[in-house]
Amino acid sequence: MESTGALRPSGLDPAMRFLSRAADHGVLWMCIAGVMTLIGGRPRRAAARGMLALAGSSALANGVLKPLFPRRRPPARVWLNPKRGVTFPTSSSFPSGHSSSAAAFTAAVAMEAPVAGAVLVPLAAAVAYSRVHNGVHWPSDVFAGIAVGGAVAAGTRRWWAVRDEEPADLGPECVVPALPRGEGLVVFTNPGSGDENDGIVDSIRASLPDAVIVEFDPDIDFDKQIEAKVAEFTPRAFGVCGGDGTVVTVANAATRHELPLAVFPGGTLNHFARDVGVVDVDNTALAIETGQAAFVDHAVVTTDTGVSARFLNTASLGGYPDAVRLREKWEPRFGKWPAAGAAMIRVLAAAEPMSVTIDGAQTSIWMLFVGNGRYSPGDQVPMSRPELNRGLLDVRYLRADRRLSRTRLLFAAATGTLGSSRVYVRTLVSSLSVNVADSPVAIATDGEVVADARRFDFETEPGAVAVYRITQN
Repeated sequence: MESTGALRPSGLDPAMRFLSRAADHGVLWMCIAGVMTLIGGRPRRAAARGMLALAGSSALANGVLKPLFPRRRPPARVWLNPKRGVTFPTSSSFPSGHSSSAAAFTAAVAMEAPVAGAVLVPLAAAVAYSRVHNGVHWPSDVFAGIAVGGAVAAGTRRWWAVRDEEPADLGPECVVPALPRGEGLVVFTNPGSGDENDGIVDSIRASLPDAVIVEFDPDIDFDKQIEAKVAEFTPRAFGVCGGDGTVVTVANAATRHELPLAVFPGGTLNHFARDVGVVDVDNTALAIETGQAAFVDHAVVTTDTGVSARFLNTASLGGYPDAVRLREKWEPRFGKWPAAGAAMIRVLAAAEPMSVTIDGAQTSIWMLFVGNGRYSPGDQVPMSRPELNRGLLDVRYLRADRRLSRTRLLFAAATGTLGSSRVYVRTLVSSLSVNVADSPVAIATDGEVVADARRFDFETEPGAVAVYRITQN
């Protein structure tokens, strides 16, 4: 500190003062988060985690640790060059709130977007150093602040898991037609899916010029349109460009006709495409031209009303369909975990318990989730799907037959203890039977409500769909 205070005035002084002032009350990091939010995608998710960590570290450093560990600011005799000084704060010197916020935001961003985090590291380090350079903190205050911020950022993982961007494990590789230039491939596109998929369709045409591109007419049943094109072109494989609802429709047709499926990410969230690892059009085109594919599990639910629906991602009962709709509506703006948490609170506040029998055991639940394959993490909001090849259903439900169950659920979600809560049940099974005691309820599969019924039988169809994907290194 003595050596820092004795430095001669330099051009660095105004920059250090500016950085300190810009980072007051986290304004600098809020502005950066705003820019990242506008970019969307992974940066938006990183911004949401960064702001959560920033809020937590600021509350801990300024609201708890400073009052708990009072410490004087560096005395005037240490600061030999007042031209670099700034107005001295009156709060405790330990720890540095600026350093804590800088470390928390940067570390949290790096968890979701490593490149963005790496870009922010020099800025965060400069903000932390500016507090010593300007004479308002001891070096130990800054180091302690960095430690606090880093710990808070790491702690966000306890209740908001970082999405694993690695694709799921699929089933065994399989023999499928190799279609040079896409000859024999019929690709069905849904212009109503996603924000804008024109660029994806153009990329498909460029990569697979001999493929037939068919745009669904939203006013005609999709299955009828598929069958008409099968009769017209006799395809050797199906392709689909659209959201998850469109994907499952074409996947069902592929199963019926025993044809392989090529998936292109033309929706807003593209859960299945991301999980299978086919978000790159060029890679998928290469798999199609070289005949590389792997089997993927399907799941099916059959109701007592005679409706049978396959799903590639999830099925749900009770308040869960409403929570999913709200989460997906809010997710582009706030990120998945904040949107999921807010949606759960909104739905639970108005939900009515359902009396059900699950595999012969009577209980009362708020909502039920059934995933095709194993989802992760098991004790938090599902964020990713590491497996699609074991013939398993990931079943989760929220019990309503426990005292203060709603309050306990929200507390568990907020504290990251959902996995140990007695109102949260998760199991992995190959089949599931659910009977509703009262009036029929709606079931949603892959985001679409497909039936109202009282009995639901779920089972898996291991390796039901062959999906084009690069399988060789």
